[in-house]
Amino acid sequence: MKETVKSIVEYNDNKLSKSFAVFIQVLIVLSVITFSTETLPNLKPETKVILNSIEIFCVIVFTLEYLARIYVADNKPKFIFSFFGLIDFFAILPFYLSFGVDLRSLRVLRMFRLFRLLKLVRYNKAMRHFTKAMILAKEQIVLFMGVTLVLIYFAAIGIYYFENEAQPEHFSSIFDSLWWSIVTLTTVGYGDVYPITVGGRVFTFIILLIGLGIVAIPTGIISSSLTKVVEPGSDEE
Repeated sequence: MKETVKSIVEYNDNKLSKSFAVFIQVLIVLSVITFSTETLPNLKPETKVILNSIEIFCVIVFTLEYLARIYVADNKPKFIFSFFGLIDFFAILPFYLSFGVDLRSLRVLRMFRLFRLLKLVRYNKAMRHFTKAMILAKEQIVLFMGVTLVLIYFAAIGIYYFENEAQPEHFSSIFDSLWWSIVTLTTVGYGDVYPITVGGRVFTFIILLIGLGIVAIPTGIISSSLTKVVEPGSDEE
């Protein structure tokens, strides 16, 4: 019995497993569409009933899938606290919380339903490759994030000293300057806050050049890891 269930819920090459994977993916997409539709104003009561029925059906299937995966797991605690185990749990959590908590007052909890999108990673080969690449490059990514945070803080300090006297309303403190720093280093450039002094503009030019490099670095890290993951001879799940 356990082996039969395991051959279905865990992605394999057999027909039942593939059909189950497609079925779950369809439900995930359907659930996300339902979630988005619920936000439309002036929905008819009949429409709300249909959407609620779809939600209940999806949650029941996702719950059974979650319990089945726990049942077939060789190391149950390890699965429960694994990446996919937590995603499966958080995907169904809002529904069960709604019985004891008024989600109208805690609307942020409904955002957990978006974890269902992450469930697609388990069933999509390209997404699995991307996940493996992220895990493979985690040390480089952590290092990059650390350096980026230091640069953001450094940029905030620099622009504060250049622009504080000229624009005290926008650069009243280093904490206020952090917004400009983040927007500039990520090359977004909203234009709501910008330097007006010569020193501030020169400093901004330097920060923009650094920002262009920052954008390119993670692309290189992840693409290199993806190449290692998909190259012939790499281990596939």
